[in-house]
Amino acid sequence: MARSQLRRPQLLLNLSVPALAARAATLPADGVGLLRAEFLALGAGRHPRAILEADGEEAYVGLFQDGIEQVAGAFHPRPVTYRACDLKSNEYRGLEGGERFEPVEANPMIGARGAYRYLAHPREFALELRAIAQARARGHDNVRLMLPFVRTAAELRELAGLVRPTGVELWAMAEVPATALLPRGFAREVDGISIGANDLVALVLGVYRDSPELARRYDASDPAVTEALRRIIEGAHAEGRPVCICGDQPSTDAALVRTLVDLEIDAISVVPDAFEPTRALLDELGV
Repeated sequence: MARSQLRRPQLLLNLSVPALAARAATLPADGVGLLRAEFLALGAGRHPRAILEADGEEAYVGLFQDGIEQVAGAFHPRPVTYRACDLKSNEYRGLEGGERFEPVEANPMIGARGAYRYLAHPREFALELRAIAQARARGHDNVRLMLPFVRTAAELRELAGLVRPTGVELWAMAEVPATALLPRGFAREVDGISIGANDLVALVLGVYRDSPELARRYDASDPAVTEALRRIIEGAHAEGRPVCICGDQPSTDAALVRTLVDLEIDAISVVPDAFEPTRALLDELGV
């Protein structure tokens, strides 16, 4: 299909620091495609379970709710996609009190993170859901929830059962190759799919992206990555679900943006500094 016949994807923003939301909201973006909860946890400096243990549930909920409200308020009524906390075990261990709660893992990237943690520690996940529910009850009804690092459709189905009673729109990240192999099974459990480009490229190619020795092998333009992207997008669309892409890669990789437009992705989320260059690129592509 000629690019002139393709629908222009929405252009969203990635945000990590709520204090920057008001300035970012002045950009003509369609919303926030990625609000990283882990930066809220890192800002506290203490392991979330240490906060829960010492200060109680309301302090734990406030750790997330305050940041959610700050960003959602700045962007309302545009949607804000809040990604539940996705620190790895080594990052959690680096927080005050973290060594009491976290194992030493040989490979934290594929260890106790993401969706697995919510099932392993249901009380903490329930409190994070409370933070979202309370923010929405205070008028921030533009917040939706995204679950990171989901490994299986069964895992996603179990978590969806916990989230659905809250009434919040539910998205899941596609960053494990299983989502490319069985995309429709994942997509039918949620309201939308967001591709985590960083981890997807690393896991499809088997390359640790922070390794100086392997940096040249980390290539989002590899045909295997393009095929994974195609399968995820087409599979989600077959279930009537929209697809976004977030993470750092689309902010710096014009070739990837061109590929995503050709694959008919619905939305692209970039860091604020990359918004204008990416908008100009979409104009240049004629979509």
